Amino acid sequence: MTPNKGESRFVYKRILLKISGEMLMGDTEFGLDPLTIDGICGEIAELADEGIQFGIVVGGGNIFRGSLGEKLGIDRVIGDNMGMLATVINSLALQTHLESKNIPTRVMTAVNIDKFAEPYICRRAIRHLEKNRVIIFAAGTGNPFFSTDTAAALRAAEIGAEVILKGTKVDGVFNADPVHDSAAVKYDSVSYLEVLGKQLGVMDLTATSLCMDNNIPIVVFNLREKGNLRKIIEGKKIGTLVS
Repeated sequence: MTPNKGESRFVYKRILLKISGEMLMGDTEFGLDPLTIDGICGEIAELADEGIQFGIVVGGGNIFRGSLGEKLGIDRVIGDNMGMLATVINSLALQTHLESKNIPTRVMTAVNIDKFAEPYICRRAIRHLEKNRVIIFAAGTGNPFFSTDTAAALRAAEIGAEVILKGTKVDGVFNADPVHDSAAVKYDSVSYLEVLGKQLGVMDLTATSLCMDNNIPIVVFNLREKGNLRKIIEGKKIGTLVS
């Protein structure tokens, strides 16, 4: 690895990348799409090789959601636990693709699954980052009733991330759902209070409040568009900035 190569071009050094489970489906309806995962990991690998420190939180909605469990008659706590396990599956998939690109990667879980991954310990995670290892934080916060958005905000605060980059299928934050409303208007920037007051759906309210309390900016962007991740880290205006 060459951690100092091109580093001066970047406005962020340590980031928390939040990826929804749905992003990993690609154009399929369920599960994992290898080409999509490989494309995302390829972009992460290039930047990691140039010295960017990545913490990643991935959702599990492509496999199971706690809210779906309720509809199936599964207790909410058990359903959320199943969702946490889904994030572990996704994390191991990301790890495999990153390591195939010669990027040292560690999966750290908020629940004890030591056969598959390391337990999450903040100081150990920071040390991994300092050694230019990509960290994937799995199993959310380890608690039911908390989303992976909240896990992303929590881990970003703990590891001292300079920004949360939330990769989505749309180009940023809109005043309406752009998938269903062609007249929806994109925000170039918006405040935490506006997100909370207008319930814009950037992240859930708990996650947004945690970012506001710790002054962690959020950039919501289209992860499907190749090159967007690099452009943001280089300081270009992509997506929507929440600050």
